[in-house]
Amino acid sequence: MGAVKDAKAEVKAEIARTDSKASLLLAFDGVALAGVWSVGAQPWVPVAARIVGAGALVLLLASVTLLLLVVRPRLSPTAARVGFPRWAELTAEGLTAELATDRTADHVVALSRIVVAKMRALQRAVTLTLATGGPLAVAGLLTVVMG
Repeated sequence: MGAVKDAKAEVKAEIARTDSKASLLLAFDGVALAGVWSVGAQPWVPVAARIVGAGALVLLLASVTLLLLVVRPRLSPTAARVGFPRWAELTAEGLTAELATDRTADHVVALSRIVVAKMRALQRAVTLTLATGGPLAVAGLLTVVMG
């Protein structure tokens, strides 16, 4: 049973790490959004560069959306079968009976599904953030050449 408890601790740590990474990337994307918007609003930026820069804004906004979904609490039907979402539906007597049964393995499975969903969304968000480099480079080049 020690291995199952270790697995639960590992999965909970992964959730915390994923949320931390998402929070850092949200801050980065927020600064990038502000910077792109501020520079793009300048009168000396050519229209063509603004149009290309708008593509970068769309990618950043998509990344921010995914990151918000990463840090959003997951109370799915799967998660509601074990742990505190389940406990919230019980009476005190029901909770006592529930805790008398070791459901740690069920909890590990539910938490693992949450981690996988969070990590996939985090991967997509990072890819979108990285993809903004292309349009921003083109917009910068257009600004230099046309400006």
